[in-house]
Amino acid sequence: MELNIVRYILIFPLLGFLVNGFIGSKLGNKAVGWIASITVLLSLSISVYVFIQLLSMPPDARLITDTVYTWINSGSLTIDFKLMVDPLTAVMLLVVTGVGFLIHIYSIGYMHGDKSYSRFFAYLNLFMFSMLLLVLSSNIVLMFVGWEGVGLCSYLLIGFWYEKDSAANAGKKAFITNRIGDYGFLLGLFLLASAFVSKGIFTLDFNTMAAHISLISPQVLTIVGILLFVGATGKSAQLPLYVWLPDAMEGPTPVSALIHAATMVTAGVYMIARMNFLYVLAPTALEVVAVVGGLTALYAATIGLVQNDIKRVLAYSTISQLGYMFMAVGVGAFSAGIFHLMTHAFFKALLFLGAGSVIHALSGEQDMRKMGGLKNKIPVTFAVFLAAALAISGIPGLSGFFSKDSILAAAYASGHTVIWLLGFITALLTAFYIFRLIYMTFYGESRVDKHAAEHIHESPKVMTIPLIILAVLSVIGGYVGVPQLLGNIVGWHNSDLFVNFLAPVFHTMPEHEMSVSTDSWLMIGSITMAFLGVFFAWYVYLKEKMQPAKHAAESFAGLYRLLLNKYYVDELYNAIVIKPLMWISEFFLWKIFDVWVVDGTVNGSAHVTQWASTKLRKIQAGDFQVYVMLFLIGAISVLAYFVLR
Repeated sequence: MELNIVRYILIFPLLGFLVNGFIGSKLGNKAVGWIASITVLLSLSISVYVFIQLLSMPPDARLITDTVYTWINSGSLTIDFKLMVDPLTAVMLLVVTGVGFLIHIYSIGYMHGDKSYSRFFAYLNLFMFSMLLLVLSSNIVLMFVGWEGVGLCSYLLIGFWYEKDSAANAGKKAFITNRIGDYGFLLGLFLLASAFVSKGIFTLDFNTMAAHISLISPQVLTIVGILLFVGATGKSAQLPLYVWLPDAMEGPTPVSALIHAATMVTAGVYMIARMNFLYVLAPTALEVVAVVGGLTALYAATIGLVQNDIKRVLAYSTISQLGYMFMAVGVGAFSAGIFHLMTHAFFKALLFLGAGSVIHALSGEQDMRKMGGLKNKIPVTFAVFLAAALAISGIPGLSGFFSKDSILAAAYASGHTVIWLLGFITALLTAFYIFRLIYMTFYGESRVDKHAAEHIHESPKVMTIPLIILAVLSVIGGYVGVPQLLGNIVGWHNSDLFVNFLAPVFHTMPEHEMSVSTDSWLMIGSITMAFLGVFFAWYVYLKEKMQPAKHAAESFAGLYRLLLNKYYVDELYNAIVIKPLMWISEFFLWKIFDVWVVDGTVNGSAHVTQWASTKLRKIQAGDFQVYVMLFLIGAISVLAYFVLR
């Protein structure tokens, strides 16, 4: 079905960027905020309309396209600027525009008074355009344009307060790290294009590639799959290219919520899911995805146990939860991965925005050691934060429970016992560190600075209303994907609506049967781990008032320092990558190549020209006898040439 209204999902945020970017400073902050928000609301409205149109179609025919124009036409190769909405795209559209709209509204209050207010909202709108282009693209080349666009916007928004060296450096770190991943993505894209062209396929449209993917050898598909995943590790902050995301917390808190929790960092997961037709034929590449995801989930969770900056705890939590998503798609449970992507967008955006509300109340303070006792002073923020914490911990009945359980069940059922164990342990650590954050921030005695304590206040409604809406979604958002085990208990025999909706998009992996008893014990196990994590956090940080934590830090000082310093990975990168490259750049490229080769060539040619000019100018000294002699030599030479020829 062709529907030209789809293009307006892109046009409205782009229009908001142009208006606020060029004349926003003349419009006033109020107009800027509402222009940016309304353009996203319009995109959300169209997305909902398109989603309804999709639901009215037969499940196997749910595809809406919008061909804008032929973008590249080179020889036999044709790439259209064509937009596509299928069930997978529809889910992403609703998440990006829905959560994006709430964050825009929140930002009106959070960024109030900032001198670069219009620039901030212009960047947000540009990001929305780029992210929507990424998920709407009908071919991988156009997707890469959106992929690079969100990378650019990430750099601009992380370094938004560029007057601070830490923010400027964090922006550069994110940009460079993502370029490394994107280099792998491009290599995979070129190899894929070459493989299809060699088979007479001259387009990289997703549906066309899916129909002809069997023509490509498994070896090539494996290499392409791994190279594309390299791009995903950069964009979605997985080992070893995750190091940029914790530093990205230097950007404004709404940026952390929008880009580094709910949307941009999930681009890698979306890309793997979109290319599922390739990965199901490249099991080795899929194994790499699952292993890296599982290791990242556990690795980042251990670092989150000891961080004291409220936003950095959430940053490492984001890396860990992204690892869960890659675990899911890596074991072939693509629907489970996207399901967790959706629920995570709700509760992680809420956690970041809730953290922003705490920081706002404490006049910019982010160190949890200087918080405490805020439960009754900012009750709305506390209530929504608690809802998000329960959801991410996997407490039964909330959204995170349903999506996380589906991932762990899929990992175990597919025979990836080690991957399941990594996720199982991570569930315990997640509940512990997130409730450590809750207890240190909202409970106990106040450790707030005296000056900040005098100004503690609840955030304005323009900030709290989006928090409440996200809290509701964090609670009920998982009921579109109730596991069939629970559905059968209550007599709902078609309970997993989410999987059924996405089923036509995904090429299925071999199914692994699991008994009801095994499924039940797995669910009980994951619930137990969640409650244990909450209990241990309560015991350590509330009942015993942090004394066990202090004792552990002293008794296991080496391990504590290792976690606190994030396994010294940044220092390792600095030692084996940055310093050698700096030395090569300074000593060899500058002092040898630039000075001796480049400058030597330029200066040498100048010296040669000067020397030659000094010698040759003597024949132009105005001496008549010299001129006559040269004339005779020339005449004799010409005559000799003709005679001797």
